[in-house]
Amino acid sequence: WVHTQRVSYKKKKLGSSCVEQLNSIGFIWDHFDNAWNEHFDQLCVFKAQNGNCNVTQKGAQNKSLVLWVRRQRVLYKKKTLSSNRIQQLNSICFVWGLHERSYEL
Repeated sequence: WVHTQRVSYKKKKLGSSCVEQLNSIGFIWDHFDNAWNEHFDQLCVFKAQNGNCNVTQKGAQNKSLVLWVRRQRVLYKKKTLSSNRIQQLNSICFVWGLHERSYEL
């Protein structure tokens, strides 16, 4: 049912009253964007606590954040990360290459 609502919404075939009702309960229209934003928020918290975005395996409480950070670097290297997401990560001084980190220490 959820998938059907998302597809209908993307195709602009979902009535405005249905959209309003779903919005009123915090319906997530794009699961992937939502997951990305949640990880980005976690990275912001990590930076606030640690002073940098260098999430590593050592002492990492949240392994999914470690994997997400690694994935962002891979996507960036492959040039498949959107410019909006690159901009968001740059705004918090994200380190794209591990070699960059050694110069900041």
